Amino acid sequence: MAEKEIAGETVELNEEGYLLNPDQWTENIAHELAQEEGIALTDKHFEVIRYLRDAFAKGEMLTIRKLGNSGITDIKGLYQLFPGGPLKKSSRIAGIPKPASCV
Repeated sequence: MAEKEIAGETVELNEEGYLLNPDQWTENIAHELAQEEGIALTDKHFEVIRYLRDAFAKGEMLTIRKLGNSGITDIKGLYQLFPGGPLKKSSRIAGIPKPASCV
């Protein structure tokens, strides 16, 4: 566990850089985390992020297939939005824990 200042807020991160407390998340924090990943967030990114946060809040199991079937975009589109690990990166940017389905 480490503390880090992101977007003017002090947050707690795990060893992989995921927020330990999803309630600390803000859109400004999302922009900074995305920038660390080399991603410039668009409205479509935020649709995915909101979907992930809602699903996490409901206790739903998150998988790339479920996200691809969400109606927001398909799996290919997810890889374009979040290259190199769409569920892993989108979850980190969304301020939720890394899904169990991610290696």
